[in-house]
Amino acid sequence: MPDTEMRPDSKLFELLIARVQDYAIFLLDPEGRIMSWNPGARRIKLYEAEEIIGQHFEIFYGEEDRKRQWPQQELKRATMEGRYEDEGWRIRKDGTRFWSNAVITALRDDNGQLLGFSKITRDLTERKRQEEQLRESEERFRLLVEGVEDYAIYMLSPDGIVTSWNLGARRIKGYEASEIIGKHYSRFYTPEDIASGRPWSNLALARQHGRTEDQGWRVRKDGSRFWSQVVVTSLYDSDGHLRGFAKVTQDVTKQHHSAALETASKRVNDFIAILAHELRNPLAPIRNAARLLEQVKPQDESFPMLCRAIDRQSAQLSRIVDDLLDISRVTRGKLDLQKSDVDIVEVVTRALEAAQPGIDAAGHKLEVDMPSSEVYVDGDAMRLTQALTNVLNNAARYTDPGGRISVKAWIREAEGARQVVISVRDNGRGIDPDLLGAIFEMFVQGHDYVDRAGTGLGVGLALARSIVELHHGRIEARSEGLGHGAEFLVSLPLKAEVWPPARQPSSSRPAQSHVRRRVLVVDDNADAAAMLAAILRHLGSEVHVAHSGIEALREAELLRPDVILLDIGMPGMNGFEVARRLRAQRPERQPLIIAVTGWGKPDDEARSREAGFDLHLVKPVEGYQLERILAKRSMH
Repeated sequence: MPDTEMRPDSKLFELLIARVQDYAIFLLDPEGRIMSWNPGARRIKLYEAEEIIGQHFEIFYGEEDRKRQWPQQELKRATMEGRYEDEGWRIRKDGTRFWSNAVITALRDDNGQLLGFSKITRDLTERKRQEEQLRESEERFRLLVEGVEDYAIYMLSPDGIVTSWNLGARRIKGYEASEIIGKHYSRFYTPEDIASGRPWSNLALARQHGRTEDQGWRVRKDGSRFWSQVVVTSLYDSDGHLRGFAKVTQDVTKQHHSAALETASKRVNDFIAILAHELRNPLAPIRNAARLLEQVKPQDESFPMLCRAIDRQSAQLSRIVDDLLDISRVTRGKLDLQKSDVDIVEVVTRALEAAQPGIDAAGHKLEVDMPSSEVYVDGDAMRLTQALTNVLNNAARYTDPGGRISVKAWIREAEGARQVVISVRDNGRGIDPDLLGAIFEMFVQGHDYVDRAGTGLGVGLALARSIVELHHGRIEARSEGLGHGAEFLVSLPLKAEVWPPARQPSSSRPAQSHVRRRVLVVDDNADAAAMLAAILRHLGSEVHVAHSGIEALREAELLRPDVILLDIGMPGMNGFEVARRLRAQRPERQPLIIAVTGWGKPDDEARSREAGFDLHLVKPVEGYQLERILAKRSMH
C-alpha cells in the first residue's frame, strides 16, 4: 500500500488530535525540536504552527529551568524509562505563566530505534490556584490555631493520642509539644475521672454524635487543677473513616469561681433570711409568755403552760445556736469525735426519740425495721445521733402532714468490708433534680423554702454529711423528682470484731445534800444573773449576785462562797482577771469557780483553765447541769 494512502483508522486518529482543544499534543524529534502542533497546543501556548514548528521545546520553560537544562533532563528520563511525567510552571508566547502537567513518551520503531517523542500537556493553572488558595488558607488557619493563647486546640488520633499542640494548649496545660505529642490525653483528667472512664466515654460520645461538650476539673503538668469547658469533634475522611478528633479546651476557672461565689452569696443571703425567720419563731412566744407571766399568778392555770412554752422555745433557740457552732467547727476542721464501740441500733433509737415530736406534730406514720441484735461501729454516739436526727427532721419537714416515714437498717458487704446501712425514706415532696447533687451543701434548700414554715437553716444535711464522713462513711440522697418522695442512705463501716461493752453497775442518784451551799453569781447582764440566781435558789442554794469584777472580788472576800459562777465577757475587769485574783485571795480555801460564757471553742476552755477556772459552761446553762455540779460539790 502506498505511503500516501492512509488507513481509515489513521485518518480518524489525525482528526481526533486536530479537534482536541483541552490538551496540547505535539511531536518532538530526538533532539527536542517541535515537529507538529495541534489546536489545543495553539490555545494553551498561544503559538501558531508556523511560528513554533522547528523550535526547541525549551522555549516553553523559564530561564531557571533552561539554565539547569531541565528540558534535556526530561527527554533523557523519557528515553531511559519510556515515559516521564512532570508538573511545573511553563511560559506562553505572551510571557504569562501557566501550571502545566506534561507527559513525554519516547517513540521507537519495531527495531527499537528512537524516532522522537510525543508530548501531551494540560493547563492546570486553575486547579493549582485553588490548591494554593487551600494551602494558604490551611497555613493561615494553622498559624491562627498555633497562635491562639486563650484556647487549647489540638488533635487526637482515633485512640486518643495527642497529635498536635498549639500555644494555648502549652499555656493552659503546661506541656511543651515535645513532651505531650504521642501521649494519651487521659493525663489531663483527674484520678477520679480516669477511674470512672470519663476520657474514653467522651471520645465514644463524640464518635456516636459527631460532637460532645463537657465541663469539669482538668489537671495541668504541675498537678494543679483548672475548671475547663471542652468541645470534642470527630473528624472523618471522604470515605467515612474516622481520622481522629479535634479538641478545644478553655480554662474557665475564674468564671467558675465567680459563678460559685455568686451561688454562695445567694445562699448566704437566703440563709440570713431563713436564720432571721427561724430566730423570730421561738423569740415571739418567749416574749409573749414573759409579758403574760407579769400578769398571772403562779396558781393560775395558764402559768404552767407559759413556763412550758418558754422552755420549749428556748430549747429551739439553743438547738439553732448549736447547729451554727457545729457548722463553724466543721468548716474549720475542729469538730472532734469521742469514739467508742457504739451500737447503731441504740443510735437510731435515740435519733427517733429526738425527732419524734416533729414527726408526731405533722401526723406522720412511722415504720421502723431494725436488726434484732447489736450492730457496732467505731464512732461518736452523740454525733451519729445528731446526724440521723437531722436526716429524720428533714424527712418530717418536707413531707406533707399525714405522710409516711420508714427507717430501716441492715448489714451488707461492700468492697470487701462489712457496712451497716440506715435508710430513711419518705413519701414527701421529693428533691428537684437540679438540687439532688447539691442537697448536702451548706445553706441549700428547696426552691419554695420561703413558703414553708419550719424548713430549718439549711445546715442539717451538710452537718450530717460531715459527721458521717468523719466516721469514714457515706451519705447519699435518692429521689425520682418532685412529688415522688426521697430516700437518704447512711453507710458506716462495721467494727471487725466487737465485744459488747461491759454494763456499768447501776448506782442510785447521789442523795442531794441538805448542806446549804453559798453561791456567788457574777454577770454584768442583770437579767441573766437574776435568772441564774433564781434557778440556784430553787435548788436550795444561798445565792448572792455581783455585776462587775470589782464587786465580785469584794463579795467573795466577805462571803467566802463555796461556788462562784463567773461571766467571762464583762466590761472593765473581765472574768479571766477576776478568776486569777480570786485564786490569789485565799489560797488555803479555794471555791469552785465556774466560767459561764457564750464562747465554747476548745481554745476558750483552755484559756479558762489557765486563768484558774474549774469548769467551763456555755450559755444557756441548764438547771440539771447546775444541780449535778452542786451535788458533786456537796459530796466533797
